[in-house]
Amino acid sequence: MSYQVTIEPIGTTIEVEEEQTILDAALRQGVWLPFACGHGTCGTCKVQVTDGFYDVGEASPFALMDIERDENKVLACCCKPQSDMVIEADVDEDPDFLGHLVQDYQAEVIEIKDLSPTIKGIRLQLDRPIEFQAGQYINVQFPDIEGTRAFSIANSPSEVGIVELHIRKVEGGAATTYVHEQLATGDQLDISGPYGQFFVRKSDDQNAIFIAGGSGLSSPQSMILDLLESGDSRTIYLFQGARDLAELYNRELFEQLVKDYPNFRYIPALNAPKPEDQWTGFTGFVHDAVADYFENRCGGHKAYLCGPPIMIDSTISTLMQSRLFERDIHTERFLSAADGAAGQSRSALFKHI
Repeated sequence: MSYQVTIEPIGTTIEVEEEQTILDAALRQGVWLPFACGHGTCGTCKVQVTDGFYDVGEASPFALMDIERDENKVLACCCKPQSDMVIEADVDEDPDFLGHLVQDYQAEVIEIKDLSPTIKGIRLQLDRPIEFQAGQYINVQFPDIEGTRAFSIANSPSEVGIVELHIRKVEGGAATTYVHEQLATGDQLDISGPYGQFFVRKSDDQNAIFIAGGSGLSSPQSMILDLLESGDSRTIYLFQGARDLAELYNRELFEQLVKDYPNFRYIPALNAPKPEDQWTGFTGFVHDAVADYFENRCGGHKAYLCGPPIMIDSTISTLMQSRLFERDIHTERFLSAADGAAGQSRSALFKHI
């Protein structure tokens, strides 16, 4: 059984299967409702129901308050129709967004390598090519683990049928522990995607600043590779933050890109280098490296931030103090399942994520 859900004010009607969420159905039919966490904790996908019956689902009380429920507001990532419905949603149409359909895939693990003491690099061969935009992510289902986990794609879209992931081990995290301790080459995984609206605004030719912390390097790596491969001539900066030299992974890749592309700049920063690192680069947090490099004058650039929430918040403050406007800052926050359970997940500071 399925239901018709009409999305206003765009007037598009989608078909939602029984026990399917509105968000999942919309993404699979090319309607990109705003969303972030995908599991009811951030509130980004909040919509207004104007007609119909529904199951509100497992929406967090922090993301969907009682008064909002009384007003017939729901989270599209949790809400399941029980009749035909009409909803009102704020659907942005960005000319730079490609809007590839979300689909299900079978994937085989073809390579696992240690990128750092805490981060594994995983390469997957899919059962058929996946179309994605650099900066997007996939959801992965691991054996005997409830729910899916989201991981950003690290490789360029030009690699046909391949997905590369950078997965940091989270203390107490069931999925990341499985990846680091049990996952093996040849294993089969169910994945779906692509998801997310973190992408390069290619129509805006301002120089681009990418700022990454930890395994948050994955999306910027994909975006940078895609830009350089396409012959983009803007100046591209990558600021990569890590604790020490062992955690500064893929350094050789970016140093080679500096040699190969005259418009690419690479600025790594270590906040706690070890004496044996003999580090001569910038020492401090990655947002401080940005302020130092640009002398607190970042105006006239587009900035793309990817990493843990504390890094994102600090970097946004630095960029705005350095004269970068809100409209020119785009972010992707890395949150673990534990973060969501603890109620730490929240809407992005800016509408454009």
